[in-house]
Amino acid sequence: MRARGDSGTDGAEGGGSPGGPGEDESGGRAVVDLVDFDLAAQVAARLVRPGPRLGRDEIDDVVAELRLAAAEAAGPVARTAHLTSPEPMPPALVVDRASWARANVDAFRSLLGPVVVPVRPGGGRPAAAVDRAATAVGRRTTGAELGSLLSFLSSRVLGQFDVFAGIEEEQPGRLLLVAPNVVQVERDLQVDPHDFRRWVCLHEEAHRLQFGAHPWLRRWVTTEARELSADLLAQPRDMGERLSGVLQSLPDVLRGTGEGSGVGLADLLQTPGQRERVARLVAVMSLLEGHADVVMDDVGPQVVPSVAQIRSRFTKRRKGGGSFDQVVRRMLGLDAKSRQYADGAKFVRGVVGRVGWDGLNVVWTGPEHLPLPAEIGDPAAWVTRVHG
Repeated sequence: MRARGDSGTDGAEGGGSPGGPGEDESGGRAVVDLVDFDLAAQVAARLVRPGPRLGRDEIDDVVAELRLAAAEAAGPVARTAHLTSPEPMPPALVVDRASWARANVDAFRSLLGPVVVPVRPGGGRPAAAVDRAATAVGRRTTGAELGSLLSFLSSRVLGQFDVFAGIEEEQPGRLLLVAPNVVQVERDLQVDPHDFRRWVCLHEEAHRLQFGAHPWLRRWVTTEARELSADLLAQPRDMGERLSGVLQSLPDVLRGTGEGSGVGLADLLQTPGQRERVARLVAVMSLLEGHADVVMDDVGPQVVPSVAQIRSRFTKRRKGGGSFDQVVRRMLGLDAKSRQYADGAKFVRGVVGRVGWDGLNVVWTGPEHLPLPAEIGDPAAWVTRVHG
């Protein structure tokens, strides 16, 4: 399945990057000036693997069905989760792999836009004396690395709520459904395609509702990720090495991977405060993924006749395939991602079993009620702390 322009999928385009590296008044540099985001998008588009072959009518049918399934998921998900969004949320965007990669390049650009990092070398040279040619090379290198990473991930993501899209303009986030990946997985699993598409949309709609019903949560996640990025980039190491490591590791952190599981992340975490911040983000991501899984499974029997078969086969798929696939999963933190779903689901079910859905929903009322890292594995401790 190829992108359109003319393929039936929705676009996920973003704005251009700044013209070149520059310094702020403090002698630091904005991260967006140190990464060639346009090159990242180009590299991702060039390296992305083609999806399953479909005719034009088939593509249009898949896109239309995913849009409808996402819209129809909103009501059952809201009723099951006992949550409502104060404002209507924009419709889901159905995209191809290249468009998903471009959207995530834009997400990185939006996330890291306000981050300024020190660039003064240890010898006390002024920032202006930093070799601009080397900076330009590093900018392109880092952009190419980001594009390569996203091109690989683009064939594995079924859907995503883009937390960072439009965050500075206070626009709502956007829900992306990656049509070729949905088709590929439903074929691999040999499940009913109509049921599988509805099932996927239940999970992603739950994510959209989590943030739509609680706008503060997007800002909290964004602020935490930005501060962690700035903290890691401030370490006294080569700027190119640090920036490359942060860009490779942030997807792991935001997917809930945790210390030591992602590419370069363990090496970047040098202080107890950094480790604590990552652990806090991982706990929150576990909550979000576990909550979406529980809601999806509770709603599933109402609207997805073959949900038991889909869940069984999909759970096996999450564990990975052959030895090469398992190595790749470990490198990218996908094994830890699977544990995150399971740990978060146990937390949600443990809390709901004690205080019900309304008791669980206190978790969404403010940062102080988000689960601490130790509480993800001990829901009773969260209930005691929050409910007494």
